[in-house]
Amino acid sequence: MNKYFDIGNFEVGEKLTLLGGPCVAESLATCDEIAAFLTETCDKLDINYVFKASFDKANRSSINSFRGLGIEKGLEVINTIKEKYNVPTVTDIHESHEAEIAAEVVDILQIPAFLCRQTDLLVAAGNTNKVVNIKKAQFMSARDMATVVEKVRSTGNEKIMLTERGTSFGYNNLVVDMRGMAIFNSMNMPVVFDATHSVQLPGGQGTTSGGEKEFILPLAKAAAAVGIDCLFAEIHPNPTKALSDGANSLNFAEAEKVLKQVKAIFELNKELN
Repeated sequence: MNKYFDIGNFEVGEKLTLLGGPCVAESLATCDEIAAFLTETCDKLDINYVFKASFDKANRSSINSFRGLGIEKGLEVINTIKEKYNVPTVTDIHESHEAEIAAEVVDILQIPAFLCRQTDLLVAAGNTNKVVNIKKAQFMSARDMATVVEKVRSTGNEKIMLTERGTSFGYNNLVVDMRGMAIFNSMNMPVVFDATHSVQLPGGQGTTSGGEKEFILPLAKAAAAVGIDCLFAEIHPNPTKALSDGANSLNFAEAEKVLKQVKAIFELNKELN
């Protein structure tokens, strides 16, 4: 069975794909600035591009943290970007009823890592027949994700992607086991490496998460060498002022550097295999 399928106007796997954008849709202006940069950069580098933004971040550390614009306004912003730049889009869903609503706008429904065992959420996402990107929980092994995948497949939907985003290593720390992506590849579906959440320090700043962004590039290059189809990265024009996940987001110059190097390793890996 061919593990690849269409996302919007391209087939995933034919070349490196970026799922990139802000952690949360802060405003149309910010999303537009990011989408303009990434559309131009990915076109220049010959990389497929999917705009990423969440309409809501339901798992923020603090009750006082910015969550997003809400499902109606957030999806409106995402749809505006989709139509203006003619790019596919991806967003998180947190509750079953959101699947059908978000599926009217986006091409990929993303299951957050903390929620990847939630059967009703997975089945609801699968029933939309949209691409479902499942993030591996920080507390699960790569092999454990086989049963998660079966929940989506029970709906007849085979358009599933698996994302590695780090594994809990004690408190407030994550590590990336590169074997996980090799295991995901053996499951015969597109593999995504989340380069920015993998360097997160969950709850590391008390009411917010910290991050060690200096490790984004080396981990992304290592993942590309193991074998991935897509790179996931949160990118912001000014990460220090981002309303969510700024500590582990890339600025524009950093993002272009990462993309150039990951693409080179991705293409070499394709040649060798």
